[in-house]
Amino acid sequence: MSASLSITSAVTDPGLLDLPWHEPLDVWPDDAIATLPKGISRHLVRFVHLSDYVVAIKETTEEMARREYDVLRTLQRMDIPCVEPVAVITGRLDEKGEPLMPVLVTRHLRFSLPYRALYSQTLRTDTATRLVDALAVLLVRLHIAGFFWGDVSLSNTLFRRDAGSFAAYLVDAETGQLYSGGLSNGQRENDLEIARVNIAGELLDLEAGGRLDESIDAIETSNGIIESYRSLWKELTGWESFDKTERWRINQRVERLNDLGFDIEELAITTDGASTQVRIQPKVVDAGHHTRRLLRLTGIDAGENQARRLLNDLDAYTASTYPGRKVDDEVVAHEWLARVFEPVVRAIPKDLRGKLEAPEVFHQLLEHRWYLSQNESRAIPLAEALSSYIDTVLRHRRDEATVIAPVTETISMPALDTAAIPLSDDDVVGGSWRDKV
Repeated sequence: MSASLSITSAVTDPGLLDLPWHEPLDVWPDDAIATLPKGISRHLVRFVHLSDYVVAIKETTEEMARREYDVLRTLQRMDIPCVEPVAVITGRLDEKGEPLMPVLVTRHLRFSLPYRALYSQTLRTDTATRLVDALAVLLVRLHIAGFFWGDVSLSNTLFRRDAGSFAAYLVDAETGQLYSGGLSNGQRENDLEIARVNIAGELLDLEAGGRLDESIDAIETSNGIIESYRSLWKELTGWESFDKTERWRINQRVERLNDLGFDIEELAITTDGASTQVRIQPKVVDAGHHTRRLLRLTGIDAGENQARRLLNDLDAYTASTYPGRKVDDEVVAHEWLARVFEPVVRAIPKDLRGKLEAPEVFHQLLEHRWYLSQNESRAIPLAEALSSYIDTVLRHRRDEATVIAPVTETISMPALDTAAIPLSDDDVVGGSWRDKV
């Protein structure tokens, strides 16, 4: 390792010192490289094993690497969904003493996928729409925080499954800029137009490669981000006027925002003494209402839609186990965690646990159980549903924690011994409450 090598890092991982920084990134040995799906990038990017996790290493200039590193750290402190910056490496020299390009190191977001890897053959209509909607939500969050992206695209975004939807995470921030005074309408419209043009180009590229469903109109789908963005922006920041006798509409507005996954930190309410009108506008909003409630009650860190689904199950458990009784939320949440959620997670075979995150598995299990009950016109016990879900659904999914292959082979596994785990309705939840919901 060259004595001139400089490492600026927010983490204290000595494994950084062991990587072959004296070699060009494109010739790093195979044993250091992690096989993961990559999006399109104007820079050389490689996924590399570091200690017990994976990092993305991007060659760029020193100025751009340091700037993006600082921007990503700031966005993380603001709780904006983005990749985690690990280090900036400069002063690299090859064995002949010739300079090598500086690099930015970011932590790979587990269970995330670039849009091209979501479907190995064709991108379906509903999937394309959900990706654009997820990107619109991310863009609104960035704009509320005063961040101008400057290069909005599907390629610069990673997506994680979130209870039937997708959650979007910013990957490339090298063109971004934070403004303490917020963004002007012109800046927001500029980002929207960049998004519309880039998404259209990306979808047309998929179409040219035969990977876009014939029913999808690339231009119409890309235009969808404009509609999704403006609808959400209006809901989050727009003024609403109503009569003073309709004060219930304040609570209705708050609940509507909570359903979208946003909390209200402060409301600006103005009244006109000469009339009976009240105008209301959320002044500061933040995303993650359900995520934070689930994390506070159970310690489970989940996506917003996953958290909403798990909380619904927790609420149903509470209502059925303690009907008509006022109970401590944290006590019941701990009971639900120990008797319902954790036994399900422990029952997943070890070699299948990399398929999906635990909250997504639990969400899909609830969906699977509901469909089984509908098809068979009977209440399906949780253990039976779990065994069926593992054998017919989870076993055949691609591994989204590590390698995403175009085709996943079915692996022969022994049948789940449901008698070995406490997963009957009586054992898990102390009654037949699940038969009632």
